Amino acid sequence: MAFHRSFRAQPVSSSQGSSSAERITEEPLPCKVTHSTVTCFYQANVAGFWRNVSILWCKNLMNHSLHITVDSVGGELQYNCKVDVKPWHFWSKKGYKTFEVDGSQVELYWDLRSAKFAGSPEPSSDYYVALVSDEEVVMLLGDYKKKAYKRTKSRPALVEAMLLVKKENVFAKKSFSTKARFDEKRKDSEIVVDSSTAGPNDPEMWISIDGIVLIHVKNLQWKFRGNQTVMVNKQPVQVFWDVHDWLFSGSGSGPGLFIFKPGPPEAESEKEGSAVEGCDSDDGSVGYYSTMNIATFEFCLILYAYKIE
Repeated sequence: MAFHRSFRAQPVSSSQGSSSAERITEEPLPCKVTHSTVTCFYQANVAGFWRNVSILWCKNLMNHSLHITVDSVGGELQYNCKVDVKPWHFWSKKGYKTFEVDGSQVELYWDLRSAKFAGSPEPSSDYYVALVSDEEVVMLLGDYKKKAYKRTKSRPALVEAMLLVKKENVFAKKSFSTKARFDEKRKDSEIVVDSSTAGPNDPEMWISIDGIVLIHVKNLQWKFRGNQTVMVNKQPVQVFWDVHDWLFSGSGSGPGLFIFKPGPPEAESEKEGSAVEGCDSDDGSVGYYSTMNIATFEFCLILYAYKIE
């Protein structure tokens, strides 16, 4: 399940202004859902406007790729650039491409030769992916920042790209792991969801962050949906879960849904101005809306956990 970013682009001469209530709707991925994917949605200053930019890492047994999508000013068009991250010896994992965004040339540089992967299609370290517009590095991924600036010969962005939502599809038997940064001043936190849904005992679930079990759900068959606020490095993080399909799906192919959102729970009177709100659609999927100034948009991690035999 993917989300289309529907924030309106803003001219860079103005502040990152507020946007009206607009929906992040679903759109098909360029990879099948059975592939492991990590999708990050950003706001970045590209070709003179604040635009929606998505970074999709996709991997299966046959292919490993990176897809970058930049929205037009009005959001009607999307400009795409694809990089194949293949292990073949004759293919260089260092490259450069150009593509146009609303008539302006945008450059993409990458170096994945030494990239390390920790069970995810997204690299964990020793790499860079740089998006350059108007001789400015408007988006920089990875920890090889000095190498990226040296190669692109471009200046750092005056305002860095802002990560809004990270969505990940994970496949495992019982234990699902991912990483997320809840505080820009700290390193990524390791998130692990462990479950026991088969056997003579009642189903249970454990959610740990940085090696500490913060949520333990017993009698999961009665508590397959819920939410709880936990403390991570003295910071509140809201955790939502829905594992109905793990327990009651006939085919057993449905994913468990987990949402991690930094910040304390909002009072009922404040929900109208919240950054991300979930709502159930007729088909049971979850939609997300933005009703807040994008300058204060809070990060949100969405994890789909698929059980495999």
